[in-house]
Amino acid sequence: MTDDNARIQFAPVLRKDRAVEDEAWIRAMLHGAASGVLATAELEQPYLTTNLFVYDETQNVIYLHSGRKGRTFKAVEANERICFSVSEMGRLLPGESAFNMSVEYASVVVFGHASIVGDPAEAAGALQLLVDKYFPHLQPGRDYRSISIEELAITAVYRIDIEQWSGKRKQAEPDFPGAFLYNR
Repeated sequence: MTDDNARIQFAPVLRKDRAVEDEAWIRAMLHGAASGVLATAELEQPYLTTNLFVYDETQNVIYLHSGRKGRTFKAVEANERICFSVSEMGRLLPGESAFNMSVEYASVVVFGHASIVGDPAEAAGALQLLVDKYFPHLQPGRDYRSISIEELAITAVYRIDIEQWSGKRKQAEPDFPGAFLYNR
């Protein structure tokens, strides 16, 4: 564990019975989640965006990207405070009443500061981490053209410096009566 990892504080969770305070579990969720939700605020207007992202454990940061024009870019410029979340849904759990019906889930919530990466080398490296996460079977220079200076000029790369995080999980017994996966 790096010194940066040691500085991350656990954010308080209301449902203590569902809190996960295992840093390895939280890191695994951040590495494995397919997408995350970024919460920003611009002029007191909250805004959510679903993003592809990559967690860089060595720096304890999350990278994501968008266009340089748009709401996310403006929101991060105006207010660096963010919340970022990943989650996964398990089985639906029927109950004797609507009140008792529930769902299995796992989630991580991150609080921190977002900044627009200005260093072209860091931005290109972060974008390569994203490509490596989502397209690990493809190689730059062989399967696709590497990231160009022109692409960096129109792409905003964001770095989320993690200050606090929390993990939550609800998991029922494997033989929970009537449990099923949501399949629309």
